[in-house]
Order: sequence, then C-alpha cells, then structure tokens
Amino acid sequence: MPAEPTERTDTVLDLDRVTFRRADKEILHGISFTARAGEHWALLGPNGAGKSTILGFCGAVTHPTTGTVDVLGHRLGRVELQALRRQIGHVNPRHPLRSPLTIRDVVLTGFTGSIERPLRWEPSIEQLETVDKLLFTLGLGTMADEVWPTLSQGERGRTLIARSLINSPRLLLLDEPSTGLDVAAREQLLETIDTLDVLTPTMAWVLVTHHLEELPMTTTHAILVSAGAVVASGPVDEVITTAHVSAAFDHDITVTRDDGRWSARARRTAFADTLVAEEDR
Repeated sequence: MPAEPTERTDTVLDLDRVTFRRADKEILHGISFTARAGEHWALLGPNGAGKSTILGFCGAVTHPTTGTVDVLGHRLGRVELQALRRQIGHVNPRHPLRSPLTIRDVVLTGFTGSIERPLRWEPSIEQLETVDKLLFTLGLGTMADEVWPTLSQGERGRTLIARSLINSPRLLLLDEPSTGLDVAAREQLLETIDTLDVLTPTMAWVLVTHHLEELPMTTTHAILVSAGAVVASGPVDEVITTAHVSAAFDHDITVTRDDGRWSARARRTAFADTLVAEEDR
C-alpha cells in the first residue's frame, strides 16, 4: 500500500535521467534537475520542447517512462498521489471555472481541491479568516466580493495565486501565468509573485514561460530545454545567457538583464543589415 507523504526534506524536486514516450515516440530524453526549498525555478524553452510534460512530473500527474521522479521527498509510483498533490499549489491561467463565484469563493475552493464550491460544504470561521488575510496580503482585500466573470485576466491570475497558497504548499507550479495579460497586468502579476519570497520564504516554485520578459526578479534558477533535452540548468545567471538561449531557441538572440529583469532581442541578420543600408542611401 502506498505510503502517505509525511517526510520532510530540503530537496523538493529531483528528476533523474527521465525519459517519456507517447505513442512510441520519445518526447523527453534524459531530463535531470534538482530543486530545493526556497529556490525559484524558471522552465524555459520553445513550443514543443517538453515543458508541459516536465511540469506534469513536478505536479505528480505524469509518470516517467524511465528514470525517477521524486516530489517532496517521495518517488512517483510509490506514494499516494492525492495526498501528495495536496502539498503542491498549481496556478493555471486556463482555470475552467464558469460560475459567478466571488474571489473569496474561488480561493476557498483551494481547501476542497475543486473548481466549484462543493454542495453543502461550508468553510469554517478559521478558513474564512485565512482567506481574507491572504487576499489582503496579495492586494485583493477590497475585491473579495467581485465575481469571476467580471474579473480581468490579471485579477484572475492573482486570485489563482491566492487559491494555490491557501494550503501553505511546499511547492508552487506556475504554468505560463502571464498568458493573455497586457503589460500592466503582467507587471502586477510578477510583482505579486515576487512578494512570495517574503510571504513564503521556504516554498519552492517552478514557472513555465516562453518569454524572458515574464520572469520575476526573484528567479534563482533556470532550466532551458529544447527538443526534449536539457540545454542548460542551474543558477539563473549561469543559464540565461546569450549562448544558451540562442541554442535553446535555435536562433541568434541577445540576452540582457537590466534592473533585475531579463529581455531578449533577435540579432539582426546580414540580410536585414543590407536592407537597412539600401534604405538609408
């Protein structure tokens, strides 16, 4: 019988030579990385690189074909998955809610692990107080009674972060949280993520994105993947470099970091330089 996940360890995630096959095609090829408590990881790569599959391992929803995956000190295949998943927060901007729940109610569903509030379920006074305190901390206190259909994408993103934190997870997964946001909403969301460094200093997080501009300043580590393999992994300043990003995206890209934030620009080709020179004549 699988063991209940009760062990504590500094290692939050440990993927060791993981491969994954689907329909006789190998999608991931020997993925390895280790994340520890308090580390903030960016998972970067082009479309089709395997990021979503890797995040599935981190969330204990996907099992490897070969290799091992340890999440919160427990090996997938040897642990009761539902109990393990309760220790993991997950922010998915494609949250499938359709009902006009209030922000407070959406966050309360984090206690039940459901999309809707369960019938005949009522939160305790302590749970309500916890939700209101968290909403206040994340700058949503005055909006607790606003309903989901009227929220902007940015407000929804911040609400989902609150929902994911309600059970004090040891691991937070952020699956392209800036999807669909305008610049102002993106910046508000990233500011919220950066506050987690103070709010939950020992919690580890993994954030998936295609864009360097969407990385929070508190990112400490990164893993770059391309075509199902690791291009580089480790401390963020050693990984997010012009050479590594260009290799991962198979394009000449210049990476810069200014005031704690990253940006990427494609290097102009010789053909483009020729066109500009002709235009200037």
